[in-house]
Amino acid sequence: MEIFGGFTALQLAVALGAALGASFVRGLTGFGMAILLVPVLALALPPVEAVVLGNCLSVLIGLTEVRMLVREAERSAWVISGIVVLTTPFGMWALFSTTADIARLVIALIAFSAFVAILLPRRGEAVPGPMVTGGVGVLSGLMTGYAGMPGPPVVPYYAGRTLPRITIKASMLLIFTIAASAGLVSATWLGILRVELALFALVMLPVILIGNRLGMAVSGRISDPVWRSVVGLVLGGAALGALLRLL
Repeated sequence: MEIFGGFTALQLAVALGAALGASFVRGLTGFGMAILLVPVLALALPPVEAVVLGNCLSVLIGLTEVRMLVREAERSAWVISGIVVLTTPFGMWALFSTTADIARLVIALIAFSAFVAILLPRRGEAVPGPMVTGGVGVLSGLMTGYAGMPGPPVVPYYAGRTLPRITIKASMLLIFTIAASAGLVSATWLGILRVELALFALVMLPVILIGNRLGMAVSGRISDPVWRSVVGLVLGGAALGALLRLL
């Protein structure tokens, strides 16, 4: 039975539960909301709508933190964000052109790729070369459009380096906010952003803010090695969960 904007009670319950958990992880680690949220939403909603809804939520919560993100982010985040804006429409077009089953498979594989990437050896503080930075931007843009997940290339790029935690988190979240904005523009251009999805995101926003605030509180109380371990565990859990749901 539909109770809100064409969505059923079950869809609302799944979305709100997933949003609370995913936003807690976002506040704790600086990423993970899309990686955790979109695969769950894609079980209750068509994959295209799951991606668009995830982008709506990322933009809304990013706007509440924009001053901190701009102040603390590394300059490379702006370069990657610019490339993401240019490449996101191509990923959205690919999503719009494939079947739901294929989209779910790709989303699961993207979640798994993030876990594999974080296992690579850590690097120093130096910014990687322009080829690596550009490649991260291209992949992140394509993944933003196709799966609403800009994180798989971005998280290892920052978390795999010896940088202050605040710089890592702010850089990633700035990219994710801009990427989500580009995803919404692309969705509007393709005619797949429904008013109901935007309203659904506004209904979910208080839950997202609560989960994010709780995650930030916990993050401030744990050491850097523990935080980095949590990052790996989150990616591994998201990858395993996505693959199990697919099977």
